[in-house]
Amino acid sequence: MALKKNFRQIPWQRRALLVLLGSATGFSLALPGQAQTVEANTAAANAGQGGKGAQIYCFMRTSGNKHQVSWDAAYAVTKRQSDKLFKTSPEHAAVMITEAVVQNPSVFPDCGRYLGDLFTKPEIKPEASPATGGTSRY
Repeated sequence: MALKKNFRQIPWQRRALLVLLGSATGFSLALPGQAQTVEANTAAANAGQGGKGAQIYCFMRTSGNKHQVSWDAAYAVTKRQSDKLFKTSPEHAAVMITEAVVQNPSVFPDCGRYLGDLFTKPEIKPEASPATGGTSRY
């Protein structure tokens, strides 16, 4: 079935009806900006165990989020993807995300620059020492 009109030329009510009918019958009618998203989602899902985690981590980082919040979201998804008895360790999840990005650079463009953050150890801040010069019980 070929549409003779451009998708933007169809009034929004008819467009919504077409999308609704298409999704109900199993056809997908991708909007121009959605075609890449659908392809990226499919490629990320096929990128192995770390694909979904990599997709989340890379999307959040390129959207301006900091490492920790991006990592927390990606790790939560990654450890739930496994059907094994034990959950995925943070170190293994970082490796899985890295493998997915390195094996599919076209799916995760510009994400390579964030991969180093997955392997940096968080700095342990020293505990605040009590102020000197005060009274002591001892």
